[in-house]
Amino acid sequence: MSKQKGRIGSSFEDFLKEEGTHQESTAIAVKRVLAWQLKQAMETQQMSKNQMAKAMKTSRSQLDRILDPANENIQLDTLINAARVLGRELRIELV
Repeated sequence: MSKQKGRIGSSFEDFLKEEGTHQESTAIAVKRVLAWQLKQAMETQQMSKNQMAKAMKTSRSQLDRILDPANENIQLDTLINAARVLGRELRIELV
């Protein structure tokens, strides 16, 4: 008798949808990933926060808000600017 492999029950994503927190959870996860990627790019380029803020023509405190994974209230144009300063491109897609 062989056992079937696969999932039993619903996925975590289904659970979040049922709880009504999927959209919020996804937004938080996306912001955390973006903050991590920006920090990694800064480290790779050996760019300090002060240098990054100056290149973005913003304050160090604003940059800290951008890099804060818990702060999801960052405008899209700000993220695009941060990516450009680091020689990167921000891509967003609908799936």
